[in-house]
Amino acid sequence: MTRDPRYDILFEPVKIGPVTARNRFYQVPHCNGMGYRDVSALAAMRATKAAGGWAVVATEMVEIHHTADVSPFVEGRLWSDQDIPAHARVAAAIKEKGALAAIELCHSGYTAVNLWSREVPLSPSARPAASFFQDPVQARAMDLSDIRTLRAAHRAAALRAKRAGYDLIYVYAGHGLGIFQQFLSRATNQRSDDYGGSLANRARLLREVIEDTKDAVGDRCAVPVRIAMHEFAGAEGLSPAEVEDAIGLMAELPDLWDLSLSGWSMDSQTSRFAEEGFQEPYIKGVKRLTTRPVVGVGRYTSPDAMVRVIRQGIMDMIGAARPSIADPYLPKKIEDGRLDDIRECIGCNICVTHDFSSTPLRCTQNPSMGEEWRRGWHPELIRPKEADGHILVVGAGPAGLEAARALGQRGYTVSLADRAQEAGGRVARECRLPGLAAWGRVKDWRLGQIAKLPHVSLYLDSAMTAENSAEVGADHIVLATGASWRRDGVGRHHSRPLTIADGALVLTPDDVMAGSLPAAGPVTLFDDDHYYLGGVLAELLVKKGLAVRLVTPSSLVSFFTRQSLEQARIQKRLLELGVEVIANTAVTAIAPDHVTLACVFTGRERLLETAATLLVTARTPNDALAAPLRAAGLAVSVIGDAFGPATIAAAVHAGRRLAEDFGRPKDPLSLPFRRETTGLDPAPV
Repeated sequence: MTRDPRYDILFEPVKIGPVTARNRFYQVPHCNGMGYRDVSALAAMRATKAAGGWAVVATEMVEIHHTADVSPFVEGRLWSDQDIPAHARVAAAIKEKGALAAIELCHSGYTAVNLWSREVPLSPSARPAASFFQDPVQARAMDLSDIRTLRAAHRAAALRAKRAGYDLIYVYAGHGLGIFQQFLSRATNQRSDDYGGSLANRARLLREVIEDTKDAVGDRCAVPVRIAMHEFAGAEGLSPAEVEDAIGLMAELPDLWDLSLSGWSMDSQTSRFAEEGFQEPYIKGVKRLTTRPVVGVGRYTSPDAMVRVIRQGIMDMIGAARPSIADPYLPKKIEDGRLDDIRECIGCNICVTHDFSSTPLRCTQNPSMGEEWRRGWHPELIRPKEADGHILVVGAGPAGLEAARALGQRGYTVSLADRAQEAGGRVARECRLPGLAAWGRVKDWRLGQIAKLPHVSLYLDSAMTAENSAEVGADHIVLATGASWRRDGVGRHHSRPLTIADGALVLTPDDVMAGSLPAAGPVTLFDDDHYYLGGVLAELLVKKGLAVRLVTPSSLVSFFTRQSLEQARIQKRLLELGVEVIANTAVTAIAPDHVTLACVFTGRERLLETAATLLVTARTPNDALAAPLRAAGLAVSVIGDAFGPATIAAAVHAGRRLAEDFGRPKDPLSLPFRRETTGLDPAPV
């Protein structure tokens, strides 16, 4: 296949200062939970994107100094020469695959709490430090000596980055995490000296550091600036107009402008709350201010949208973090004319949650993400089968679809059966809920790939029993039969079933997604799951005309979604829809016309009138087929939610792992992946 000429513009080279990008695809800096700890894994992940056609591949934010310590998060570090070899490995891996290697140098100011280094945080003005955990720490106001030290530290880090082999060396003023943005914003800069007050003064440090960096490395390396176009912080915060004025003051100074929003939750909005290209209104005015290349993001997955923003002069390069995670080979697939093979990002932000947990990056759509070095997985390739075999996969949900697809890619004969009349399992049901339509891409992409595999057959409306499963005559049976939501209230808060009186109308998410709704409200939704589903179902019920009370043992609705950057939006939407939120409270008993509530702290009880109760608590694996099949002497594997209910990303990963490991001997005492351990300092203890 060949590239559609409509997309030729995307493959034009772009000059960035002293270097040239081979096309317009730019993987902007993004976190990954590996950082300084898992260097070889990080290098392999970035190199995979370079191989996939991205012209520029950037690191995550890289701490330039021990006063920039963002522990417990595991980002990059370039504190001293000791860190150069790790960065040299990353840069070399990227460049070996034909991309330019970029590094985002960062000092996070008052958002670097310095928990590991134990330094007092720095800020333009004295204020409480900002951290995910609300650490009881305050940042001190920087004096002129501190500013000189910061400039020297940034210059030293830039020189180290140059020695490590990077081609682009960033000055970072974005997301509220860069100290240069903190100087630029009136919300965080209340200084009265030459670095405060007027816009020119507040931009002074940013200008000086750009000049320092250009002087240090500009002979060989490009110097991009990443800047936040909007802080969404009221009259005192940065607005696009003021940021454009700041850019105008130094329009030609950097070699590229990388545009973002602040904070991170605004910059990386989920598909539930923002469409592709959602940042365009904030960035479209910058190109008229500078001749330098401009890159922006917006979760672009459509090549037509990419061409549009280039032709409209909104940006020169297509920036991506999440789409490059979902499909590292996105540019190459456009170049090769294989648009239907693009694994589109669903905008769920499961990738972001693992930066918060300081664990290796993962993706719902791309199960190989973070496993390139650890397990040797590749997003496009998989080893061929060692021997012939026929495999029956029961269940065409996310785990079963991925297992069947990957096994078929290896060359096995696969029969994929599901009792439903459509494939997709939980994904097919959940993508019909408010805001989750993009999640249907998980099934759509896999069904499209399976349709191209001659040895994979899909059988819908096919309920499998132990008897007819055995009659298929497969060499191996994989049960990917999912899980069912519990109807007894057992979950995180309750380890034993609730007292439920006869005649009480109790529903589960499975009931609601199957169309079984109460005739009237009020509905008490007890959310002890704490991820997205409770909030989504509350929204659905309200839109069906029912009054809803959401009861949760947590202090916030959908508590886990703080880590996917959408909790505040979820709670705001529910409150605006009129959902009554009852936090720090558990449902302890259910009667036909009321529920009993108890405070999770005091145990004090009260009654709440209700017509129906929706329990979003825990799930039970649907693994009943395993025992009779094994008793009949058949080889059986259980994967995904049927083995251990978790996220859709975990189910997809389980399907890929089954396919990767199939035919290999298993040793439960051996590590199933590689890991890098710390080298001991030769100095004696």
